[in-house]
Amino acid sequence: MIRAAVLAVTERSATKKIVAETSAGRAVARRFVAGDSLAEAVKVAKELNGLGMKVSLDHLGEHVSAIEEASAARDSYLGCLRQIADHHLDANISIKLTQLGMGLDDVAAAGYLDEIASAALETATTVTIDMEESEHTQATIDMYVAAQKEHGNLGIALQAYLRRTQADLERVIPLGGHIRLCKGAYAEPADVAFQGAEVDEAFDRLGAMLMNASGVVPAIASHDDMRLARVLVEARDRSEPWEFQMLYGIRRDRQSELVGMGHEMRVYVPFGEAWYPYLTRRMAERPANLLFFMRALAGK
Repeated sequence: MIRAAVLAVTERSATKKIVAETSAGRAVARRFVAGDSLAEAVKVAKELNGLGMKVSLDHLGEHVSAIEEASAARDSYLGCLRQIADHHLDANISIKLTQLGMGLDDVAAAGYLDEIASAALETATTVTIDMEESEHTQATIDMYVAAQKEHGNLGIALQAYLRRTQADLERVIPLGGHIRLCKGAYAEPADVAFQGAEVDEAFDRLGAMLMNASGVVPAIASHDDMRLARVLVEARDRSEPWEFQMLYGIRRDRQSELVGMGHEMRVYVPFGEAWYPYLTRRMAERPANLLFFMRALAGK
């Protein structure tokens, strides 16, 4: 499987050195990452808003090893929310719960999530909880359910390739909020996740289920034209809000095209110094991304 092979190669220390410690590697990363700082991300968000696109800001990071790192991540997201308000951005934030300490101290992580959700309410925006490796899926959904019941301004990402996702979707739809449906970015075994063409079939099936659900905002996160076409068919009779979501730096022309057609588009804008894991998943997701990266490193 291409995803597993790419992720295995990028985990090698020699590969990390080439990508993370060379000017060419960092230059390529800037195609997909807004910059190291929040100020750089705010600048990109303003530019995207000017093009008629919404934004989701993500301070990159995951799997902290100390509670002090988790509290720092909490503070960073509170800072993001203040900047969204101060600059009047059409934006929300996306967070990873392992960055807030889930798996290290779940009570603290839940408390940090509550603080972030409360601050988002004060700034009239929302919080999307990203999905991580399958070993964290249950805890992520449980924490999301509790926070969404309490605050009502959250959303969650669900990965279509996981065999459990239909049941998870049925659980979270009644809670409202927004649901980002993506294919899935991690290497997972066949007993946990669909493989190959089955992933596309699952995405289409779950996308139709989501687009036909009432009281929730579907966020269709794909760069695959076939998947987008299927969603557009399902959306013909939908009277409630929904949106497309795409990643910063990927298929920019298609993003603009969909906006020009009158569709809502939210661009996921990551920033921060912990960009390497994010970049490797982007390379593993689409051969076109990997090809772009290799050509750029070769100076072509």
